Amino acid sequence: MIELETIDRDFVVGDSVVRALRGVSLTIPDGDYCSIMGPSGSGKSTLLNILGCLDRPTSGIYRLDGVDVSSLDDDALSAIRGHRIGFVFQFYHLVPRLTAAANVELPIIFAGAERRERTERVSRALASVGLTPRARHLSEQLSGGERQRVALARAVVMGPSVLLADEPTGNLDSAAGAEIVALLEGMNARGLTLIVVTHDPDVGRRARHRLRLVDGAIAEEARSAPTSVPGSPA
Repeated sequence: MIELETIDRDFVVGDSVVRALRGVSLTIPDGDYCSIMGPSGSGKSTLLNILGCLDRPTSGIYRLDGVDVSSLDDDALSAIRGHRIGFVFQFYHLVPRLTAAANVELPIIFAGAERRERTERVSRALASVGLTPRARHLSEQLSGGERQRVALARAVVMGPSVLLADEPTGNLDSAAGAEIVALLEGMNARGLTLIVVTHDPDVGRRARHRLRLVDGAIAEEARSAPTSVPGSPA
């Protein structure tokens, strides 16, 4: 369960204070499928960074499973990011000189897992995104859609309970984007909490829980059945 209470996030720019988030209060239950939409500069990425424990609010409370994470030290936040939250970004952030398998393995190495466990986890993660045959290919040998699938496998290899996706289809053609949406929704159907930031209204409308931010505040919040992206699975 994610709970935000009157979250503000301010940035000092020169002599001015820019308020990126304004009094954001929000509840995201376990297993939810939430999209965050809004114009550029509305606070979407700032909100995602706070949800992912990559940034701290200026004021307000962020509870994750009942724990006030906004009060935790950097080591505790790093542990949460490493084990409980997965991240997928628009531009993949793969290491070019590493194979698909080696990119997926990185979080497990940082966690200090033994080689056998690393091998098993990587195998399962790549299989879950349909990339077992491409495991030994370098990222430059993969298509954009395949690179995003590697990034997705890396995001879930540690078995997180929450997956944060920042414009996961923004750098892909419609067919590859539909494949990524289908994979994300399949993971959500198996119990993973999915939070997607997107500029694509068709992708955003698929979510059961939809937010629209304007000037750092929640302007709209709705819950409904998802709708289909043309060309993708219903």
